[in-house]
Amino acid sequence: MIARRVVVALGLGQLISWGVTYYLIGGFGEMISADLGWSRDLVYGGFAVALLVMGVTSPLAGRWVDRRGGRDVMVAGAIVNAAGCAGLALAYQPATYFASWIVLGFGMRLTLYDAAFAALARIGGPDARRAMSEITLLGGLAATVFWPFGHMLAEHFGWRVALLGNAGFSLLTIPLALVIPDRRYAGPSSPGAAAPAQPLAASPRQVVAAGGLYAVITAGANFLNAGMSAHMIAVLTGLGLTASVAVWIATLRGIGQSAARLCEILFGRRIDPFVLNLMACLIMPLSFVAGLFSGSSKGMAIAFALLYGACNGILTITRGTLPLILFDHRSYGTIVGRLIVPSFILPAAAPLIYAVVIDRSGNAGALYLSIAIAMVTLLAACMLKVLFPRAP
Repeated sequence: MIARRVVVALGLGQLISWGVTYYLIGGFGEMISADLGWSRDLVYGGFAVALLVMGVTSPLAGRWVDRRGGRDVMVAGAIVNAAGCAGLALAYQPATYFASWIVLGFGMRLTLYDAAFAALARIGGPDARRAMSEITLLGGLAATVFWPFGHMLAEHFGWRVALLGNAGFSLLTIPLALVIPDRRYAGPSSPGAAAPAQPLAASPRQVVAAGGLYAVITAGANFLNAGMSAHMIAVLTGLGLTASVAVWIATLRGIGQSAARLCEILFGRRIDPFVLNLMACLIMPLSFVAGLFSGSSKGMAIAFALLYGACNGILTITRGTLPLILFDHRSYGTIVGRLIVPSFILPAAAPLIYAVVIDRSGNAGALYLSIAIAMVTLLAACMLKVLFPRAP
């Protein structure tokens, strides 16, 4: 059983860490471009480099959590994130700007969901599913909290001071990470408890098949998340909404994420994670269809933000819980660390690809691209459900 204080501390840490790092570019990207006179491709290219670094360092980070535990890893990540944010605040040349994003990329891999999930799997084993869902409840509000807050700070003091504030917030996650116990799951806590179920992917061939489909789903979801995190406000503005309305509606994405995650916490035990994953992948392309009508209807824009946020919120949970069912929990960090490499490397190009698509095909083109990627993700989710059926 994972203690409640550990779950709360990790949840607060995720709220802060996501807000000051991953969602940074969505809040400040346009300001940085306008102030420094840099092209959008260059500015958003820094975030792409960070995602690439996350992919390259993912296997190392996963092994580190398996061997040393989440506490050491996440404390180190908080310090690295603070250094990266401070570096961006002091950047006047592209070289310094990109170097700071490289630092942030490593820090994000050590602090965001995948590191937290591995830490929970290490201390909770197969029983970590509920805790994984609960920490995403707070983490899902990161954009809702930090986009408006960062926008307000930047308007009053400039984006550089706002980023120094991000560095300070990152350091506040250190005492939260220190709450994580330094132990490993040793089996059921009571003599009468049932033994953990055997992983569904037992043979090497099954591991390859399950791992491949899992990688496609996580890569597709992360690609869309990276693209929307960087350009959602700009897309809504380009479709006809004012900047203030676009920021307000974009923050509803966080509400959708947390609402869906709350439902998963309350009712998720009754739903097979494979079915939950399939439902989210089914609704996701519909959310982007709603987005196409955002310019003519605020209601559709709100539906787009809420539905996409809900789907992304559920997929974040299943990204952590599916490996508990498919693979051996004792090597969770190592296995998942390898499988999610494509989910960082491919999305590294998402901000740049979306920027190019928007420049050449307009904001609607970005949403058509999102629909296509969401359909590929849906196909992989269907195949995973068919190939690995679970007994009732």
